Amino acid sequence: QVQLVESGGGLVQAGGSLRLSCVASGSTISSFAMGWFRQAPGKEREFVAAITWRTRSTYYADSVKGRITISRDDAKNTVYLQMNSLKPEDTGLYYCAAETGPIAPMTAPLAPRYDYWGQGTQVTVSS
Repeated sequence: QVQLVESGGGLVQAGGSLRLSCVASGSTISSFAMGWFRQAPGKEREFVAAITWRTRSTYYADSVKGRITISRDDAKNTVYLQMNSLKPEDTGLYYCAAETGPIAPMTAPLAPRYDYWGQGTQVTVSS
């Protein structure tokens, strides 16, 4: 069983930056694909970014490309989400997720593909 714990959320002004972390326990994530999703109040959970384990290929939602970067440090069993130039529409509860199988560009954004989820960390961007 894999446990994922997110941290790093908070309140930031538009244009600011945050770095989210997701620490895994119970298993090494070195052979897992990892993703970040977010959910705003009253909206469905949406894909933000994902990273594979072998080639470290990255995938991003169009709305965050150029502003958000996903990375991983398998030695620390941790995945990061560096968020710059934040906008009010980036507000939401950010979830980390792990996929024990492979992901591809068409499957990375699909939440049901992921096997394990964290509890989320809140990001609020004020205008």
